[in-house]
Amino acid sequence: MNQAGAVLADYSARLEALAIDLGLDFHPVTFDLVPANFMVEIAVYGLPVRMRHWSFGVRYIHQLARQHMGHSKIFEVMFPGDPCHAFMLEQNSLAENTLVTAHVLGHADFAKNNQLFSRFMAMAGGQILEQSAARARRLERALSAHGQDRVDAVLDAALALETHIDVNQALHRPRYPAFLTPRAGPALNHFHDRYARLPGEHLEAPRNDPPQRTPLPPQPEYDLLWFIAHYAADLEDWERDIFLAVREEAYYFHPIHACQIMNEGWASYWHARLLREATFLPHDLYVSAIKSHSDVVRPFASGQQLALSLNPYHLGFSLWEHIIDKHGLAQARRICREEDDFGFVRNYLDQDVADKLDLFVYATRQDGDIRIASRDIHQIREAILAPKFNYGAPCIAVSQVGADGSLALHHDYLRDGRGLDLPQAEKVMEYVARVWRRPVTLHTVDFRGVVRVLPARKF
Repeated sequence: MNQAGAVLADYSARLEALAIDLGLDFHPVTFDLVPANFMVEIAVYGLPVRMRHWSFGVRYIHQLARQHMGHSKIFEVMFPGDPCHAFMLEQNSLAENTLVTAHVLGHADFAKNNQLFSRFMAMAGGQILEQSAARARRLERALSAHGQDRVDAVLDAALALETHIDVNQALHRPRYPAFLTPRAGPALNHFHDRYARLPGEHLEAPRNDPPQRTPLPPQPEYDLLWFIAHYAADLEDWERDIFLAVREEAYYFHPIHACQIMNEGWASYWHARLLREATFLPHDLYVSAIKSHSDVVRPFASGQQLALSLNPYHLGFSLWEHIIDKHGLAQARRICREEDDFGFVRNYLDQDVADKLDLFVYATRQDGDIRIASRDIHQIREAILAPKFNYGAPCIAVSQVGADGSLALHHDYLRDGRGLDLPQAEKVMEYVARVWRRPVTLHTVDFRGVVRVLPARKF
């Protein structure tokens, strides 16, 4: 370890001790310094080791382009678990990595104490890096046994549906029961019991109706990954394993998606506070770290320019400061435990905060002209939360499996409040048909609200 690394290790240990003194509660955190190319791979794949697929290469090129254009800089990537794993850039300055250390401790506290994180960690396990590496090894064996084309065809479909899970269901859930549970007859009350026992009256003999098979599915099924893995008749075991592996990773990532504003804001609040109270930090390092903090939590726009995209760090940090100033830290901790971004934004983003942050809803005309459409707080909240609804995916359910094995999907466009991008939907349908290997149809509407039925073109 070089001198800078030794100094950072010392600061990290002292920041952890300070965080505990201030009441933060987190699983152990391991920190690793990694080169820039490895950090980009982690950010693109979502995990240090993950199942290989061509789409990650496309994302890698996109991320590199954003970095070279100055639109993106990755300071750290942190994976919740027990222990938590954090990766920091070797090229970061000592001040930046000191800031990152404090930021990660805030993330670790949030991940351990937030109920949504706790629930999904309990289901998906707290050793995500080891689990994802094991899944990657299984995929490599499938590649060797079945070839790149066959494996890619299954992964294409699974990754196209990776957000189509039902977060209200357990990760490990059984198949539907084979037969419907017989309905119990009405219970006899005291009067009816006495009446049945009168002379000349006879109790009706119990009916022995044959058991009825459970319809497939018994109710609309929104967990498409689970349904295809268990009910696609022609899938081989290794193909089912890929679908279930992608589904398990989707469960791990869901709370990160659902709590992004809260989580990034909480980590930003605590890194600012830890740096402020870390009297052992040299003054010049503190000033540099706070400069990096300002860059992280600022809106994307500067000066009088209006920003059209939302910085979750900025919004989350501002909301936590507002909550703590108004209600105190104990109330903030309760909110941290109990809420996700939906409750956080709807309950605590008020008109005063929205005005202070200059938040608004905008509309784009056909000629490309952009205008402010509303500053109403209700519309602002829903515009922020709309991309998070249903894990960011359209609400599509399996409605029926026909006698010939055909699969009918229905888009709940009333619940979504919008139609589908039909060319994209048709492409996803092709992926689904490749693994279902029977006719597949999707009932939806287009952007004008006209009812459309999309058949899969091939399977």
